[in-house]
Amino acid sequence: MNFYHTRFSEKFEEAIKALLPILGIVLILCFTIAPVQPGILLLFLLGGALITVGMMFFTLGAELAMTPMGEKAGAKMASTRRLNIVLFLCFFLGFIITISEPDLQVLAEQVPAVPNHILIIAVACGVGFFLVVSALRMLFSCALSPLLVGFYILVFFMAFQIPEDFLAVAFDSGGVTTGPITVPFIMALGIGFAAVRSDRHAENDSFGLVALCSIGPILAVLLLGLLYHPSDTGYTPPSLPVIENSRELWHYFMHGFPKYMKEIAFSLLPIILFFAVFQFFALRLKKKKLLRITVGLIYTYIGLVLFLTGANTGFMPAGNYLGQTLAGFPYRWILIPIGMIIGYFIVKAEPAVYVLTEQVEEITSGAIPGKAMSISLSLGVACSAGLSMIRVLTGISIFWFILPGYAIALILSFFVPKIFTAIAFDSGGVSSGPMTATFLLPFAMGACQTVGGNIVRDAFGIVAMVAMTPLITIQILGAVYRFRSLHSDSASSASPTCLDNWEDDDIIEL
Repeated sequence: MNFYHTRFSEKFEEAIKALLPILGIVLILCFTIAPVQPGILLLFLLGGALITVGMMFFTLGAELAMTPMGEKAGAKMASTRRLNIVLFLCFFLGFIITISEPDLQVLAEQVPAVPNHILIIAVACGVGFFLVVSALRMLFSCALSPLLVGFYILVFFMAFQIPEDFLAVAFDSGGVTTGPITVPFIMALGIGFAAVRSDRHAENDSFGLVALCSIGPILAVLLLGLLYHPSDTGYTPPSLPVIENSRELWHYFMHGFPKYMKEIAFSLLPIILFFAVFQFFALRLKKKKLLRITVGLIYTYIGLVLFLTGANTGFMPAGNYLGQTLAGFPYRWILIPIGMIIGYFIVKAEPAVYVLTEQVEEITSGAIPGKAMSISLSLGVACSAGLSMIRVLTGISIFWFILPGYAIALILSFFVPKIFTAIAFDSGGVSSGPMTATFLLPFAMGACQTVGGNIVRDAFGIVAMVAMTPLITIQILGAVYRFRSLHSDSASSASPTCLDNWEDDDIIEL
């Protein structure tokens, strides 16, 4: 019990530190230049409290259950000599995890020209296929950069063939389907695969699964765009709630709890069943470890229900209302710096970002500090939010940002240490999580609605932008490291790819 008490205290402190800046920024705006309705403000505050407690439970649950489950399953799958079984299990796992992802249902509603069940099955097949590609890459030690270049060339070739109104939704799908449930398990699966190998590239190859799996949904949605030739991609934003008293506030949240309890249970069930089958036929873990994993799964469930209820019920209306209010000023350009500040801090509250930084620090034995990762991700998301606000205000096509952005990221991949490339492309899928979908996206939609823009063309795409810029900032971190290590006094006695002598302050200096 003492262990859990200590860990809960640590996780609660981390959650408070992650969420306080964004709460403070929004409250300062609400009490100064952007007043909001009292009901919306109460929704935001109560949502923030739920998110804080939810993050505490989720991060501890992921540490106790999701990560060990993924690592043990990955190691057991990789150790078998029957490749066909490994590949089938990877496809099946990618398919069932994706098809139960709650955000995928939301994505399907945004594409009215394509039947919902067709889109969901296509995206799930895309993730399953790329999980197979990821497994083959790790088992046969293939370089990540050439694969990324080849697949993204295919992505942009197909993107030129579909209507422009469909582009933003297609690129958003890559970030939407790599949610807080799938990311910790898939990342841990990669660590498990790499643990079986003993070569010096195993550490580098332990990352990159999320990077490749994020391509699958984009290709699937683009392919559907070619087959269905969608012309109706209109989107009607939901109306803002009107809260007149405390009873209505309570009923509003009570309406959300059952919905997310059902969704999260449905989402976690495939992973639990998959692991249960592995445990029965292959793993045979001791009761103590199984009990620890069971407790972790309960924490994960409670955490995600609280987190998503707070984010969707409390943060989404506040983000939309704030965007509408700020865009109504004569000096609309203020959206850009405010969006960047919000983006810088909001990524720290993404639940899967914590999992990524913890695993990076663990795999590299602290050589790539979590603090440096966090700052790099925050800078990337700040740039994403600023560029997205420029799109909202000007209506510039997302192509003018996505195409050069990915080109820069792919070029950098040939000049930085491999592990930075794998971590960077993983971080793109991790950063574009529920906080982006429930605050930044409604913020952009509210602003776009006020300025009279096209919501689908100009506001959607912010998830894709958030998924893109960390690819550049994390790799710049790697480039700075390589430059510093090659020109340091100890370069003669250390390998250019060794991270042992790299200090936190040197990395953060970027």
